[in-house]
Amino acid sequence: MKKPKSKKKPKAQEPNNLIKQIPNPYHTSVLLEETITALNIKPDGIYVDCTFGGGGHSRAILEKLSTEGRLIAFDQDADAKKNLPTGKAGLPDDERVTFIPQNFRYLQRFLRLNNITAVDGIMADLGVSSHQFDEAERGFSTRFNAEMDMRMDQRQSLTAFDVVNTYTEQRLHKLFEQYGEVTNAKTLAKKIAEVRQTTSLKTIEGFKNAIRETVKGNPKKYFAQVFQALRIEVNDELGALKEMLQQVPSLLKPGGRAAIITFHSLEDRLVKNFFRRGSLEEPDENPFINTEQVNELKIITRKPVLPSEKEMKQNPRSGSAKLRVAEKVMMV
Repeated sequence: MKKPKSKKKPKAQEPNNLIKQIPNPYHTSVLLEETITALNIKPDGIYVDCTFGGGGHSRAILEKLSTEGRLIAFDQDADAKKNLPTGKAGLPDDERVTFIPQNFRYLQRFLRLNNITAVDGIMADLGVSSHQFDEAERGFSTRFNAEMDMRMDQRQSLTAFDVVNTYTEQRLHKLFEQYGEVTNAKTLAKKIAEVRQTTSLKTIEGFKNAIRETVKGNPKKYFAQVFQALRIEVNDELGALKEMLQQVPSLLKPGGRAAIITFHSLEDRLVKNFFRRGSLEEPDENPFINTEQVNELKIITRKPVLPSEKEMKQNPRSGSAKLRVAEKVMMV
């Protein structure tokens, strides 16, 4: 007697709204689907990608836009423009796209130059792209030996070498403590100020060897914190973020959203507090001064959105990412 054939289980279908990411060696977009969903994209809207990078978030936004929609993409790194599909005369082959080769701190200025006064959404994926980490000569990674550079915008003059070679001991102490949360920041600053008198700190290996005896705990983590502090200083990352955040409320249309992905606590704290207060200023605790602060933003994500276990497994660099979203409210 023949055994009845067992029925094969049907394969699970992916959700229709799932955004498929095209592999890109330049940079793997973090929290892609979550960001696009959070932006609540209108087909005919105007959207800004403050950090174009490998173009992953931009492509996903364009998929949601009609022919009437528009995307403005910013990136200060000249390498990022190479990821822009171009047609004749090197212009974007998608007429809906305008590329701005500038830091997002100049958001409002360049939107106005393109006759845009208000937008439906703004997104930013902060931090360093995989491309920047993996290009040895850029000097972002502790894995390679190259010059101490770390400039995202090669047009600027200040490099990481300039910082370690010219900053005072007190200034170095402050930036390692604040930007890198280095436990022995004072000792590190003193060591740098001493060794640079006789030793060249121009290369990554030269710098690491010169300060090796100050390393506390896991060397890999320690150098990562030190390099983070230098990178933030060289590129004025927190200053640029503050300037961009202050422009968000006036640029968003009512109902428009801002979605920002951060990678360390300094950025996340700035974004969280700005969305909560609508201002970078600390509230005045003087009981005799009654000035009510008007916040045009409503928080959409009470807690930050984190990458799934699947995403962290596929892209370990996403592990520290946090997405926060706010919406512009209609003021009565």
